[in-house]
Amino acid sequence: MYELKRIWITRVPADKKAWEDLLLSSGLVPDEQVDYTVGIYDRNKLIATGSTYQNIIKLVAVDPEYQSENLLTRIVMALTSKLHDEGIIHFFLYTKPCVAVSFTSLGFKEIVRTENILFMEQGSPDFSEYLTLLDTQRKPASHAGAIVMNANPFTKGHLYLVETAAAQVDVLYLFVLSDDRSDFSTAERLMLVEAGTKHLPNVVILPTRDYQVSSATFPSYFLKDQAMESVARIQATLDATLFKERIAPVLHIKTRYVGEEPLSPVTEVYNESMRHVFSGSLDLVVIPRLGIEGQVISATRVRKALKEDDFQTIKKLVPPTTYVYLAEKYDKNKFRGEKSGN
Repeated sequence: MYELKRIWITRVPADKKAWEDLLLSSGLVPDEQVDYTVGIYDRNKLIATGSTYQNIIKLVAVDPEYQSENLLTRIVMALTSKLHDEGIIHFFLYTKPCVAVSFTSLGFKEIVRTENILFMEQGSPDFSEYLTLLDTQRKPASHAGAIVMNANPFTKGHLYLVETAAAQVDVLYLFVLSDDRSDFSTAERLMLVEAGTKHLPNVVILPTRDYQVSSATFPSYFLKDQAMESVARIQATLDATLFKERIAPVLHIKTRYVGEEPLSPVTEVYNESMRHVFSGSLDLVVIPRLGIEGQVISATRVRKALKEDDFQTIKKLVPPTTYVYLAEKYDKNKFRGEKSGN
């Protein structure tokens, strides 16, 4: 009987080496962004493995010599049981397209696939419900565009991107990242975007849920400089393909707008991936970044200024709606003085 047990890839070098070797022999890139990993052993030989990261099942591999042993099912059942124990009832799966049938039989539904990756899910609320939500928000338009942003927080650079795009389309769908992995909460970021774009009647603000630039579709986005470029590129291609094939058609989106990216290598990889994936299907328009005093405006600069209590710099970088919120939240005495004219 083969033994299933947890693998501590960060603690035991020999176990990590066996895990990496099995993944590489299965055509998978070892990705250490995992919370929990299990393996099945034939005596001391690792013959199957799988991992979870938050609500994602990933890096599932079975030694080719043991493909007839139904080990894949055993690995996935162990991982889904772990997720259920943690109260997670909606989860995603990254796997290779060639094993789609096996995972479909285990109750997973396909969302999208690329040449290298199959992206599936199980549980609810699911992707079909998200598409239904988008469909209810669709507006009549001969030319619809889209922007996806984190806005951590909403800056004058973000506002410039939105105003520029909104002037070129009938309807602009502005997706604000739902993933709560930023300095500002999802609710705060959404509120600041809504307040900052209220003067633009053709802008429709929408959530991304788990289906755009999320921990599920593009976890490397949140790692920035720590992300491996090869892994980031695979994830970016998946995210861009999902947008092109499943999301854009629902809202009749023809153009995706992005800001020029001189600061973040991972975001630039994403822009490059969109350009490649969208070719011949969607237009990708890159808007030059807005600058001030010789530097581009970025949310990173705003967060740095906040840590330094530098509200003079913040005032230059963000629209009045964001400034009022930040001043009131982080420097209430200063804000009261400014409101009274002191």
